Amino acid sequence: MADAEGVLECLERELLSYADEGYRDFSAKLLPPEEQLIGVRLPVLRRLAKRLADSDWRAYLDEAEASEPKYFEDAMLHGMVIGCLYPRYADESEVLRRTRLFLPHIHNWSVCDSFCSGLKLALTLPNLVRPFLDECLSSSNAYTVRFGVVMLLKYYVTPWGVDGVLACMDKVNHVDYFVKMAVAWCVSICYIRFPEKTLDYLRHCMLDSFTYNKSIQKIIESRCVPESEKGMLRGMKRKEGER
Repeated sequence: MADAEGVLECLERELLSYADEGYRDFSAKLLPPEEQLIGVRLPVLRRLAKRLADSDWRAYLDEAEASEPKYFEDAMLHGMVIGCLYPRYADESEVLRRTRLFLPHIHNWSVCDSFCSGLKLALTLPNLVRPFLDECLSSSNAYTVRFGVVMLLKYYVTPWGVDGVLACMDKVNHVDYFVKMAVAWCVSICYIRFPEKTLDYLRHCMLDSFTYNKSIQKIIESRCVPESEKGMLRGMKRKEGER
């Protein structure tokens, strides 16, 4: 096999060969303007990630961790490979170590949320992953915090986990828009699954007014919430300056 640098060079050429201009232009509208996209569809990236996991994934990840991703697809692929590792290729400690090294390379919501969806370690070993997520929530890096929030909403809004998730949302203290929107998303998922608990939380929570109102907006927008509850929720929105 080629050395790690050669692997990345070959991957770039291969990614460029899969470029879909229409898909690239559509995706670019959803991402920050500085993001460089090739336009590779997600099923293609998943196949490549599986192939990398089946081969010399350590060499690939070592090199990827050492440099910033050139393209959006580079970051997506990096996260997907980590998601493929457990339990077939690496143990839980290796996956968490690789996750920690990957987080600084996340620069947009799409890579963050896709990575969370693929990181099934939390589904298998929730108690092991939970302290790591608490650490992420206190980070100064916006997308590390968002990672923590999205992981909680995907894997911990359960009968045994929802109380802890809601308590954590009150402790998230980051000014970034995409962090606040993740918190609102998380609260809305809590309401959909556990409406009484979440309603009580909303009546006493410490969320700032922007995040609080966005939480209610997302709940109201959900088709899973009965229309009979939406009027009451609209009446709970804060006016500017209220807390």
